[in-house]
Amino acid sequence: MPGIDPELTEADLARFGELLRRRRHDLEQDLLRQGASLAAVRAARSGADADDEHDPEGPTLSDEWSLRAGVHTELTAALAAIDAALGRIADRSYGRCLRRGEPIGRERLEARPAAELCIDCAREQG
Repeated sequence: MPGIDPELTEADLARFGELLRRRRHDLEQDLLRQGASLAAVRAARSGADADDEHDPEGPTLSDEWSLRAGVHTELTAALAAIDAALGRIADRSYGRCLRRGEPIGRERLEARPAAELCIDCAREQG
């Protein structure tokens, strides 16, 4: 079928695996930093002198907590997506759309190595 990339080679799988492992390491470091930030905000919020009123000079502690918790959740989801992609490399299903079973496409995998869906399915899920 024209326009569909050929099957990924062993070298491709090794390269994508290494890319995913490096990204996973970076995400773990980010997650550790976010965990420490969450702990600091939690400690500040629990202090007896914590004033969570709006400060015109900066965000409230509640705002800080919401922001940091959101980032923490996004990092956790990205880590899970990478782990799933590494699992697909291990079981030899990497590079195939989980919805249609068609090749995802090399360009999409280069841009988003943890991609589970081909570009058409990703657009449909929007």
